[in-house]
Formats: sequence, C-alpha cells, structure tokens
Amino acid sequence: MDGQFADLMAEIGAKARAAAAELAFASSERKSAALVSAAAAVRDREQEILDANCLDLDYGRDKGLSPAMMDRLKLDSHRLRGIVDGLLAVAAQKDPVGRVLAEWDRPNGLHIQRVATPLGVVGVIYESRPNVTADAGALCLQSGNVVILRGGSESFHSSEAIHDCLQQGLREAGLPEAAIQLVPTRDREMVTAMLRATDYIDVIVPRGGKGLVGLVQREARVPVFAHLEGICHVYADKDADLEKARRVVLNAKTRRTGICGSAECLLIDWRFYTQHGSVLIEDLLKAGVEVRTEGELLKIPGTVKAAPDDFGREFLDMIIAAKLVDGVDEAIAHIRKYGSQHTEAILTENDATAARFFERLDSAILMRNASTQFADGGEFGMGAEIGIATGKLHARGPVGAEQLCSFKYLVTGNGTIRS
Repeated sequence: MDGQFADLMAEIGAKARAAAAELAFASSERKSAALVSAAAAVRDREQEILDANCLDLDYGRDKGLSPAMMDRLKLDSHRLRGIVDGLLAVAAQKDPVGRVLAEWDRPNGLHIQRVATPLGVVGVIYESRPNVTADAGALCLQSGNVVILRGGSESFHSSEAIHDCLQQGLREAGLPEAAIQLVPTRDREMVTAMLRATDYIDVIVPRGGKGLVGLVQREARVPVFAHLEGICHVYADKDADLEKARRVVLNAKTRRTGICGSAECLLIDWRFYTQHGSVLIEDLLKAGVEVRTEGELLKIPGTVKAAPDDFGREFLDMIIAAKLVDGVDEAIAHIRKYGSQHTEAILTENDATAARFFERLDSAILMRNASTQFADGGEFGMGAEIGIATGKLHARGPVGAEQLCSFKYLVTGNGTIRS
C-alpha cells in the first residue's frame, strides 16, 4: 500500500479515536440536536446537493453504469426529503447507549448490570447510493460511534455535499467534527488502508455489490458486518391468495430493482400454477421484466431460457429467475442451495405452511404475504439502517443504532471479597 494512503489513514484514524473518547459519553440532547441541525442543512442546501449529484450522474454515465446503478446514484427532491426524514427519525429515537440490558444480584453480594456501550469507530465502505452518507452518519452518531465514510467514486460529489451538512450539525451541537469523517479521495487504495486499520477502526460495514463485499470479507483485518448479496426469493405456495400474490410479486421485483431487498427469484408451487396458470409470470412480463426460467414455464410466450447461474444470481435489474417447485419443502431446499440468507417471502394463507417456512429457513429476514422490498431499517421502524447483516455474530438483519452497540458489565459490591 502506498505510504501516502497509510499516512492519510493514520491521520483520519487518530482524529477518530480522539473523537470516540468524547462521543461515547455525549448527551442524548446534543446528539439529537446535531441530527436535527443536519436535517435542516440538507433541506436548506437542496439545490447545492442536487447540483453535486448532477456531477456524479455525468461521471456515472461516462463509466457506463447500468440503469439500476444510475437509479441508486440519483437524488431528487423526493429522495432528499427521505434523507431529511431519516435524520429526524433517528434523532427522535431513544438513545441506545447506557441501556441496562440485564441486571441481577449474586449470592456473593455483587450487583451486576450489563449496559449498552458504543462499538467505538465504525468504517463504512459503500458504492453509488449517496443517502448512505446520511444514514450511516446518523446511526453511528446516535449510537455514540465515530464513523469513517468511504463513499463510492460514483457518488463522490453528492456524498461530500451531504457530509458538509452533517458536519454543520456537529458544529452547531458542539460535538467534534471528527465524529463523522469522509475519506477525501476516490482512490481505491483507501479501501485497503481502512481494511488494515486495526489500530483505528473497530468494525467495517460494506454496502455494495458482490465484488466490493467479497473483497472486504477476503482482505479485512478489521471485523466485518456484511451481506455478500441480496438474493431474495418469493415463494407462491399452493394456498396463496391470488390477488395478494400478484401485488406482492410485482412490487417485490419492480418497485426498485437496484436495492438489496429486490426479489431475484420467484418460486411457484405446481398446484398454484395448475389452479391459476401463468398470471404471475405474465404480470412480470407486462411490467417489462425479463423472466429467465426452465421447463414448463418456458412455454409462456416472452420468457427466456435460464442460464445455469441465473438461480443464485443478484441481478439488480429488471430481470428475475423463476421456477416451479413441488411444495414448500422443495422451495426451502432451493433457497438453502441458492440463497444468500438475506430475505425470503412466502405467499400463503396456510398457517402451518408459513410456520414450516419460518422454522426451517435461517435467512436474516423472513416474511409472509409481504414484499421483500420492506427489507429496510426505515420500514422496520429503525429510522434508517447502515446495512442488512446476514452473518451469525453480533448483528443480523437491519443494522440500526441498537445493533451498533456492544456492552460492558458494571459490577457493584460493598467491600465484597472472594473467599
């Protein structure tokens, strides 16, 4: 790694560590005030942010980004209002730091509390979506963590403009500006520098495609919260309600194809297909979705023969894989083989079938009769989320402010000694 990037990482990291020592005990009022001020700054500086986003969109077009990736990159007035609302929602949340998670007395005279504490310094490495700058900054601040943000080269100018608003909020609340830092270069060497910064960063959160997340998981020396891909499945059971199924399938695939909660595979029970025909596939085709499939479903006009790797693929586009299965157990087996343990949905009116689906799959999020597009911290009432974690340790599912906390034990005695 180039020495200049190691030096830059050391400079940013030292500032982060110093800020973390102060932020860990900052009052709820000051943290909330910083987020409210940042929200006001985003609202007041809307045109400045949109102008910066235009530069990023030009850069993305020159790079040949796909329509789905361009959609992830784009900001408009509606999305900026979403950023403002997200900042205010996090500001209104109860402070997770200092929560007593458990409390008990021991026969030896000790009183013990397990209390939530910040993780320390969080590094967030992300691609395309500039709103992650606001979401990650807000959640880390609310949970008492300092954050080092390394946005994608595509969103460089947008992220800078949003970061300036967060910095304004910190200044106005009297909190250290180093609590939310943005890496000031597009060079990918800084990704490597962050992954090796064990002296400065306590956990890395990658937000992006398979290439980025795979790189982070392979090379990080710092612990990682990550999901490799969002290969989300929707299973239409034999007992699914037809109208509910039509609404959910169409929304799960087409609402926004470029997010990790977008459905990438539709599994249809043979008995549902026998009863209702090809309506779910036809709905997708009419909406402009390319349906890649095999066997009986290839008889439906407009479908395309699936390649071997289309099952288990994150398209992030107007493309979906589809397959007929023989009952819930075959659907479960398919998801276990091809899924990424992100989000799966079952469409059924049968309680026992739904319970079997929930019990026998171990994805981070399981849904019944609801769109996978709800796999989002804001929709879970968390205000925002820094990512969807699919690992088994510490955090799973939407990572909000509470999930960005660790804990410590507070032990009180009265001159108590061990015999």
